[in-house]
Amino acid sequence: MTDRALPDLTGPAEPDLTGAQAPTAHGGDAGPGASHRVHTDDEALHGARNSRVIWLLLAATFVVILNETIMGVAIPHLVVDLGITIAAAQWLTTAFMLTMAVVIPITGFLLQRFTTRQLFIAAMTLFSTGTLLAALAPGFEVLLGARVVQATGTAIMMPLLMTTLMELVAASDRGRFMGRVSTVISVAPAVGPTLSGIILTYLSWRFMFWFVLPIALVMLVIGIRRVENVTEPKKTPIDVVSVVLSAIGFGGLVYGLSLIGGEATGSATPAQMWISLAVGAAGILVFVLRQLVLQRRDRALLDLRTFRSANFAISVSLMIVMMASLFGTIILLPIYLQNVLHLDPLATGLLLLPGGLVMGLLGPLVGRLYDRFGPRPLLVPGAIVVSGVMWSLTMVSETTSPWFVLAAHVTLSAALAFMFTPLFTTALGSVRPNLYSHGSAVIGTVQQVSGAAGTALFVTLMTAGTLLAAPGAASPEAAEAAGIHSAFLVGAILSLTSIVGALFVRRPVESDDAPAFAH
Repeated sequence: MTDRALPDLTGPAEPDLTGAQAPTAHGGDAGPGASHRVHTDDEALHGARNSRVIWLLLAATFVVILNETIMGVAIPHLVVDLGITIAAAQWLTTAFMLTMAVVIPITGFLLQRFTTRQLFIAAMTLFSTGTLLAALAPGFEVLLGARVVQATGTAIMMPLLMTTLMELVAASDRGRFMGRVSTVISVAPAVGPTLSGIILTYLSWRFMFWFVLPIALVMLVIGIRRVENVTEPKKTPIDVVSVVLSAIGFGGLVYGLSLIGGEATGSATPAQMWISLAVGAAGILVFVLRQLVLQRRDRALLDLRTFRSANFAISVSLMIVMMASLFGTIILLPIYLQNVLHLDPLATGLLLLPGGLVMGLLGPLVGRLYDRFGPRPLLVPGAIVVSGVMWSLTMVSETTSPWFVLAAHVTLSAALAFMFTPLFTTALGSVRPNLYSHGSAVIGTVQQVSGAAGTALFVTLMTAGTLLAAPGAASPEAAEAAGIHSAFLVGAILSLTSIVGALFVRRPVESDDAPAFAH
């Protein structure tokens, strides 16, 4: 492990410039094995610290990611309780991911400018504050604002975990450690619907946040006491214009996607939709051009030199398709199970739980398989199965058995487990170590933008399809099932591209200045 990646916080010992050996504790000269013992003790000390920091970051990341999907099952309740539409309610999830997409590009700067401890405390403080505001929210507007505050903390946590892991873990062990990250980012979203389903069966939706708040506060206190700095910050200027451009670009794009269904219902005009999409696309274009100029002086908010690696670019492209499919499915299945099949929130949450648990349990196994065989033997069959499940979900109707949905969700989750760990590990392993923080920020950004776009696109396609099918449908359930069919059909078509992309991903070559060992 390089000294850059792992500074000794206890302070370096004064060098012996005389060439004499240091005396031992018993007064004699140190023998030839003393230097080895000191080195071994130092490695053990750093190893214990590394392990503690990584596990704390994993635990905190689990808590914050839990909130990405906790609102899915609650949408029908919020529609009634707050007097809003489904399209508005889904913004409680979309706005969460969109905020992360706007904030995450800044984390490339934050990870270089501030210490591990400072960023951890800031992230958990923001998340805890947002959770408290959500629990006390008197109406939809405040609840939406609280979700934005929550998302700001979450946006810092994920790149912090990924960059720290890449700094501390050797290339030969990264698959195993990324398997643990995959477990966190898959089990947490799976537990979210189940937890909210149990709470909504007996209590108000506010208790979803009252339940999470003490856990977040405990993690914050533990972090204040236990998280140590494992990287060396450096003074890096931030480009405010790039921050504004990223917000305009990503915000306009996802907002335009959300208006597709609104245009079908008459709540938004075609002009509003196209203007928003155009503003978003223009903002992203100008943002990219500005980063290309700034990175020549190492001042880019989001350094796009990561895309000079074809392996990184292909892996990120596959992530976009997988994340859009995952989050679109996560938001659609609870609506389908409750509104079409008339399952209660608890049954809905329990039905979606096994899939997330399967994905989480497979994470460490897939990580070990990656370390041994590389990405392609895992990605190709995973992509084929994902596409097959998406096509099978196009057959759902108002008479579909819940057991079919359960089997499809479990199979989809297992296939995604074979996709996410290899993609994360390959993408970050394909960039130079000095670009790890920017690589993490890029991955986090496209992950959240594609998730928000997938959520907005699936819901709006469902809304439009339902309206088109309503005049000739035998029942409201049949019309909504037809709308859900339309959304899954688009997802199935998109999934075909992942099969082709998986054929071109290869194992990254270890960089010369990567960490030399992992504890």
